[in-house]
Amino acid sequence: MNKKQKKMLIRILVSAALLGILTILGKMEILPQNGIVRFVLYCIPYAIIGYDVLMKAFKRIKNHQMFDECFLMAVATVGAIALALYSGSGDYVEAIAVMLFYQVGEWFQSYAVGKSRKNISELMDIRPDYANIERDGNIEKVDPDEVEIGSIIVVQPGEKVPLDGVVVEGSSTLNTAALTGESVPRTVHTGDEIISGCINETGVLKIQTTKEFWDSTVSKILDLVENASSRKSKSEDFITKFARVYTPAVVYAAIALAVLPPLCRLVLGMAPAWGMWVYRALTFLVASCPCALVISIPLSFFAGIGGASKEGVLVKGSNYLEALSQTKTIVFDKTGTLTQGVFEVQGVYHNTLPEAELIEYAALAESASSHPISKSIQRAYGKQIDRSRVTDIQEIGGNGVVATVDGKHIAVGNDKLMKSEGVSYKDSEEIGTIIHIAIDNVYVGHILISDVIKASSKEAIERLRKIGIKDTVMLTGDATKVANQVAKELGISKVYSELLPSDKVEKVEELLANASEKQKVAFVGDGINDAPVLRRADIGIAMGAMGSDAAIEAADIVLMDDDPKKIAKAIKISRKCLRIVYQNIFFAIGIKVGCLLLVAVGLAGMWLAVFADVGVMILAVLNAIRTLFVKNL
Repeated sequence: MNKKQKKMLIRILVSAALLGILTILGKMEILPQNGIVRFVLYCIPYAIIGYDVLMKAFKRIKNHQMFDECFLMAVATVGAIALALYSGSGDYVEAIAVMLFYQVGEWFQSYAVGKSRKNISELMDIRPDYANIERDGNIEKVDPDEVEIGSIIVVQPGEKVPLDGVVVEGSSTLNTAALTGESVPRTVHTGDEIISGCINETGVLKIQTTKEFWDSTVSKILDLVENASSRKSKSEDFITKFARVYTPAVVYAAIALAVLPPLCRLVLGMAPAWGMWVYRALTFLVASCPCALVISIPLSFFAGIGGASKEGVLVKGSNYLEALSQTKTIVFDKTGTLTQGVFEVQGVYHNTLPEAELIEYAALAESASSHPISKSIQRAYGKQIDRSRVTDIQEIGGNGVVATVDGKHIAVGNDKLMKSEGVSYKDSEEIGTIIHIAIDNVYVGHILISDVIKASSKEAIERLRKIGIKDTVMLTGDATKVANQVAKELGISKVYSELLPSDKVEKVEELLANASEKQKVAFVGDGINDAPVLRRADIGIAMGAMGSDAAIEAADIVLMDDDPKKIAKAIKISRKCLRIVYQNIFFAIGIKVGCLLLVAVGLAGMWLAVFADVGVMILAVLNAIRTLFVKNL
């Protein structure tokens, strides 16, 4: 509980105590039944509990922005006091009690929101306070913002990893729960990449930084979470627009209720009964406050985003959470998304050249490429690459590479590249990625490379099917034979292979054209070439641990541990959040309309109006907080 909440609680308790004492004194007839003394005494607890509401209402009126809950409460309670003075009844209890209960509701709402924010900030407590930098053999604590790329930092047991980098000395286990939601520690050794935000648990690590703090994983995560609330869902936009129309409408309705019935009674020759109808109008205003909707809907989305963060799923805005709940088709990239993206050379099949020479030419031609397949060929070569032997490198997207090595024209790639080069090649029956090699337009052999399917991919597809995802689709630039084998093994319903990045965008656009407005299409990817598709889909989901910066930037949702099983979890969270949002909308509006009708016809008084305002708000906020709890989904 913060200072503001403590101060409000003290005001509530003091005002309630004074109201109780005054009520007791009144019943004992020690206090005058009316008159200025009684009025002044009752104004004390009213001022204690309501001065801030009155000040806000006055400021809003001064700025010509009067139609909010503070204005409604101020008019209703001041009006009730004025009626008590006018009638000479001296009954000020109801006005003070209404303001008191309203402030109790506000305090409860503030406490609930503060609690959820605290839970989320604890989950995301990954911002490093300092970095230990090694300079001339000494360790200095510096601000992470001051550490340059290539610096050596030291992370001791119990400390947070402040920047992304590569381990150059030491081994340890890392607690990645704040990033991924996984409790199982990750072991790292020399040469392993490491991301900021993890907690070092055992050994001392020396890390060479690869990114500055503003570009590091931890900084990006914090930015995503902090800015998530700026992207509003359609439900939140509806509530905002609704409140703008609803509030002035009920004010005018209350004025009509106070004026029209007495005038009609006058026309009919009856006593106007101004007091009764003004009282009903004031009660109408109290009952009409839209607090439950205005507070609980954003809180539901905020808690839902926080619950998802706890599970290692970062959602960039409530609009994406809402769209995710409507997802019916999920499209997957293959490499690095459903597979580990770790390619290894499984075989070298050569015609005229020795195996070692064929690998050497292929590695030299691929030396400028960062593609996983290229890296696997370079690893298989296993020697230092002499780039001076290579010129005129040209990477052909989705096909392969052509280059000049030792004055020879080398083509390394798939069958499409061989066809474009006019090379007669031999097809292969092996399951895997086939990389053909031609030297001076003469086919010399091929390399078989295979990727390993992630252990969780099959279960991820099964979970999606169980929660009602209609279609699972795989898009890949890989060969048809390999793509079909992976799709069959995982149980994916549709597969499109041998695609260029632009082809993937076209396929997603076809799926979008065939889907209805309420049936969203999500795309899951990890590479630089996936960025256009991630942006084009209704929902873009990126792999956060091994995914490229471009993919993470383009995506709407980021899976921090690259586990595709988390997609089903994220959809369940989004659906729970939307269920609670609609529950609160229908509940709050239904109760409000019912109470307003009862008040208008005189069947309900101020106490029911207080329930319609404060009671409904408390119930709606309690319901909204449920979206924070997603562990068992």
